[in-house]
Amino acid sequence: MKLLHLSDLHLGKRVGAFSMLEDQAYILDQILAILDREAPDGLLVAGDVYDKSVPPAEAVALLDRFLAQVVRRGVPVFLISGNHDSPERLAFAAGLLAGNGVYLSPVYDGTVAPVTLTDRYGPVHIYLLPFLKPAHVRRFFPDEPTETFTQALATAVAHLAPDPAARNVLVTHQFVTGAVRSDSEEITVGGADNVDASVFDGFDYVALGHLHRPQSVGRETLRYSGSPLAYAFGEGEKSVTVAELGEKGQVSLRAIPLVPLRAMREIRGTYLEVTARSFYQDTNTRDYLHITLTDPEDVPDGAARLRVIYPNLMRLDYDNARTRRDQVIEEGGQIRQRSPLELFGELYEKQNNRPMSPEQAELAARLMGQIWEEDL
Repeated sequence: MKLLHLSDLHLGKRVGAFSMLEDQAYILDQILAILDREAPDGLLVAGDVYDKSVPPAEAVALLDRFLAQVVRRGVPVFLISGNHDSPERLAFAAGLLAGNGVYLSPVYDGTVAPVTLTDRYGPVHIYLLPFLKPAHVRRFFPDEPTETFTQALATAVAHLAPDPAARNVLVTHQFVTGAVRSDSEEITVGGADNVDASVFDGFDYVALGHLHRPQSVGRETLRYSGSPLAYAFGEGEKSVTVAELGEKGQVSLRAIPLVPLRAMREIRGTYLEVTARSFYQDTNTRDYLHITLTDPEDVPDGAARLRVIYPNLMRLDYDNARTRRDQVIEEGGQIRQRSPLELFGELYEKQNNRPMSPEQAELAARLMGQIWEEDL
């Protein structure tokens, strides 16, 4: 049984001032070409199909075109909602679409019936579990442990009751403890959304979505395919994952690289260096760029002047004495993205001319976690 796994399309996403729709259409066509070459038995799409719960019409049309092309190829689709999606909107017409081989995760109601495919080794049960918070699970199992994400997911998975003698595949969208985040993902307070990998031990392959870097967590078959496009600088190469299930206990994985229409690259140097013809003539100047200028003084109208050469300049920074005062630096010289609690603490200090006390910081962290966890 060969399954192609992708996730985190984020259709309709904008990065800065740039719409990614053209890039997304390009990469979806590339995925269709991979489908033609690999001829998988199913396509797993592990959530965050859209970037917003109310996606723009162009994003809906793009998904419609992609799914129609997959259906024409006779490949069943197994698609779940992620934390960026509206489960209700994404599940619309699920009954009709299932008749054409497009299986959508319904709004979670405490039950998840598997879709079963069969090969020469017997059945493969595919479970579609959308993004869940403890509040989603607590609603249907009020007498079972659901305080933390790990408890809630353990409760939800226990009620799936996968057959231990059969091959079971889970498509889900959660943050598994130990995985590596990217700058394009949401940061939660104190890792409140962590789910322990042991929750998913009953499944032969777990097709994860939520994190944008391709990676396995804990075991090879607990796998994030990553987003097919980079949505932040430094995310590295992108790919889709091919999972091939043999008889029970035998799973092999391959990653197939994806090549974007425009890469996201980082350039560093003085203004004169990055504008020299010898610097840019051998590179794709239409890539999305983050340029860091090392001039001791800011360059007047620097971004506008650089866009004459680099029209898709996304971000311009300076590395000089002024900017170093404002950065949070970790060991090794890396600039760290600040958490919501750190940002709130900075605002509090500016408003009150003193930092939060430990008690105030603890209260703020607890309230942030509760607000994030609630159904909105």
